[in-house]
Amino acid sequence: MKIAMLGGSFNPIHVGHLILADSVCKNLGYDKILFVPTANPPHKELSCELAASDRLKMTELAVSGDQRFVAEPCEIERGGVSYTYDTICFLEQKYASLLDGKIGLIMGEDLIADYDKWYRAEELAQKADLILALRPKDSGLKAEFQNSPTEKYGKNPLKGVSRENFPFPHKIVENPRIELSSSEIRQKIAEDGAWRYLVSERVFEYIIERNLYAR
Repeated sequence: MKIAMLGGSFNPIHVGHLILADSVCKNLGYDKILFVPTANPPHKELSCELAASDRLKMTELAVSGDQRFVAEPCEIERGGVSYTYDTICFLEQKYASLLDGKIGLIMGEDLIADYDKWYRAEELAQKADLILALRPKDSGLKAEFQNSPTEKYGKNPLKGVSRENFPFPHKIVENPRIELSSSEIRQKIAEDGAWRYLVSERVFEYIIERNLYAR
């Protein structure tokens, strides 16, 4: 079974996350996507104080009904700072009996430039199959696996990383152009704006029932 991981704060999880996961399954042949809500991301603070249990529950609700998608609670259960390298190591062991090849790590375009700051970034690139989610207009990276960059980029292959020269083996999945973010949804909720169809029906009901994100 080909398994990939999609991590994030999911604060809240929205249709853009689901569409991306579907694209990875359809276009790259993955069988299972693990949605991993982060506990404490190492490079940014969560934008609003919401219980991790709420973010996990919304993730569970969002992926219910699609057998390809699983809400994976490992980072929240582990607590502390959520390092992707540690998570991949854990998932390798947890899903060892099902896993065919390396776990795929889905990375949004916004994460590429900061990859040099990631914990054990070079080791992570060898341990996981990196999947870069780019919008169609940003297809400057070739869709096939790229060769190892060690000779081309010297001793510091992470220097100057961008979507055009991401220096590690990777796959590309074109991410449909959806101008949507969790912060935008939170703002719309707080301002009583239109957001109903930006999240799944069950997530919408959960947010309304618990009056989440309201000012």
